[in-house]
Amino acid sequence: MSERRGAAAPGLSGATEERGSAARAVLAEGVPPSNPRVAPKSAPERAGHGVREELPGRPCSVAATLSLVGEKWALLAIREISFGNRRFDQIVRNTGAPRDRLAARLRALEAAGVIGRRQYSDHPPRYEYELTPSGEDLRPVLTALRTWGDKWAVDTPPTAFGHTCGHDLDAMMVCRHCGAEVRSEDLKVRVLAPGWDRSGPVA
Repeated sequence: MSERRGAAAPGLSGATEERGSAARAVLAEGVPPSNPRVAPKSAPERAGHGVREELPGRPCSVAATLSLVGEKWALLAIREISFGNRRFDQIVRNTGAPRDRLAARLRALEAAGVIGRRQYSDHPPRYEYELTPSGEDLRPVLTALRTWGDKWAVDTPPTAFGHTCGHDLDAMMVCRHCGAEVRSEDLKVRVLAPGWDRSGPVA
């Protein structure tokens, strides 16, 4: 969201100072500080079911998902944690993200219940990250993005995943009910959101 230039709104200087202090703490400790303005969440909220935001346009789970994890640094952080690189400095190094922006994304992912933190050092206090069940469910999303990128975005795939069958993974989507491969021509859309159909808002 853009900020208007000119006179600062009441409390803006304090918020700016707080963000600056947070960024300095990240640089000094290598660990994102907790955000005191994020209240502890109940179990359903930690699982992602309590995070709701009114979004413009069509009610859509894709839009809701992107509002939580659609920013580049967020998904790349999830990639690194899924690779087993759970510490802040590792995630910074392997994503190339600015430290302050990565710290903000990790705090947002934690608040949304996608990742959790575990303290591994007392002096100084340091934390590592792990995927929650909500975060684990993003692994197929990463696989789909990687598959598309191997085909359309790079000349040579930079990674390969071996499956227990002995071959490199060649994933496809199947219907859990019948076991058949899912093809776009076999799908029928049913719009469940009130006041909407496939073409848009119902007049």
